Amino acid sequence: MAHVLRGLGLTAALALLGGCSSIIPEGNAPTTSTTPAPLPTAATALLTGVSAGPNIAGLGLTIEDGRTALASFIESCPRVLSRDDQSGLTRNEDWQAACTAASNWPVTQAPDFFNRYFESVQVGEGKAFATGYFEPEISGVRVKQPGFDVPVYRVPDDLVRAWPEGTPESERAGRAPLGRYDESGKFVPYYERAEIEEGALSGRDLEIGWAADAVEMFFLQIQGSGRLHAPDGSVMRIGYAGQNGRGYTGIGGVMRERGLLGDGPGQYPGSMQGIVQYIRENPEAGRDLMRLNKSWIFFTELTGDGPLGALSVPVRRESSVAADPKYVPLGAPVWLQLDRREANGLWIAQDTGGAIKGANRFDTFWGAGDDAREIAGGMSGRGKALLLLPKPSVKRLLNK
Repeated sequence: MAHVLRGLGLTAALALLGGCSSIIPEGNAPTTSTTPAPLPTAATALLTGVSAGPNIAGLGLTIEDGRTALASFIESCPRVLSRDDQSGLTRNEDWQAACTAASNWPVTQAPDFFNRYFESVQVGEGKAFATGYFEPEISGVRVKQPGFDVPVYRVPDDLVRAWPEGTPESERAGRAPLGRYDESGKFVPYYERAEIEEGALSGRDLEIGWAADAVEMFFLQIQGSGRLHAPDGSVMRIGYAGQNGRGYTGIGGVMRERGLLGDGPGQYPGSMQGIVQYIRENPEAGRDLMRLNKSWIFFTELTGDGPLGALSVPVRRESSVAADPKYVPLGAPVWLQLDRREANGLWIAQDTGGAIKGANRFDTFWGAGDDAREIAGGMSGRGKALLLLPKPSVKRLLNK
């Protein structure tokens, strides 16, 4: 989300629906909730505290894990060398040696690359919580046809940022809110989910595609990016282009509060699959539940290689992870050692999410397809996390 949607809590489905990382450009991700509250920390990794981690050579990094991480690191380098690091841990020049060497490094010796140019550090206590996100693929077409009547909208021309009339200058800090001007010329909040579903944007030629299933489209919006798979086999990749400015409500958290999720009689499993099952079996209540999330995502067609994360580079399956940029420099390698073995190993921080907040909070990316949906929907891992930082950064931070 950048997030693509992307905090997840309890289980990853509550993660998905209580706020997952989305493939959404940084700073645009919807605000989400229902993640287990992070441990109290300072505002950045630098202020939270950084300590030396173990020797990278002793982590047991495999050639395959190192190869995929190296490939994603190379893709991140142009951005790493030019962007500001909100965490306070690194400077642009710290990455230069690693980025220069990476492009010509033999992939069979990828573990040696990370051992040579990086050292591990721990932020705070290093206690990690990781969930999962994916790129949904749903039935959809470019041109409306029978069986495909759920609109996929581009950003409307009347969605603008402005200060409501009468807003004092003292309150005009940061970016103005999103909204629209009504018939009288008054600036008002933009249409919410229920209004859009009831036709507020119909007849304006805003559709870039049509989906077959409103429930699947709802979840694709949460992820912030996905694929429309047409009956003729063609695939249209769509990505986040904007949001209506309305607040995000994680329906997984709402269901938990209402006692609908759990292991008891009459409750549904606390997973994405369980939440979908409830909505399918209770269509009217499910529709009302989804409409509690007033946020609506607008899309654009993506023609490049893979969905883009917050670094504006493609996120890759089992290689890219979303993190809070205040605690993890985007582009940095992250080592996870969790109670979920499939998520263990080396990842590259390339994305953000509206609910991925705090130190050592991560969202692992699993690509597209049924298995990606299954893994991401059930991912909830706890353990330890290490950041791999360029040696010049560690030398400065730890006064070596």
